[in-house]
Amino acid sequence: MLRYDNWMQAAEADHLVAVFKALGHPTRLAILGWLKDPASFPPQDRPAEEVGVCLKHIQARAEVSQSTASQFMATLQRANLVTCTRVGQWSHYQRDETEIALLRHLIGASL
Repeated sequence: MLRYDNWMQAAEADHLVAVFKALGHPTRLAILGWLKDPASFPPQDRPAEEVGVCLKHIQARAEVSQSTASQFMATLQRANLVTCTRVGQWSHYQRDETEIALLRHLIGASL
């Protein structure tokens, strides 16, 4: 029988693997870094500090197609590294700082 402590360690390990896979692509890693400073992106209808950075701005900076940018952001979202807010027809992304702080803790405890 799997004890709670072991189950939690396994769940944390699975999550760390998903995070490292998400960050294993240089562009996804770069995007997460860019999102630290949402004001560095072009102005948009609603402030990026409030709703996140519009996908079209992330796409332009990454110099990838819209579908590739969407796939990159979906991967980061599945790893809980970013959150998505819909504003009309547009998707806006921002870092999940709470989750990133937790990951810093988990990584420190794992190594």
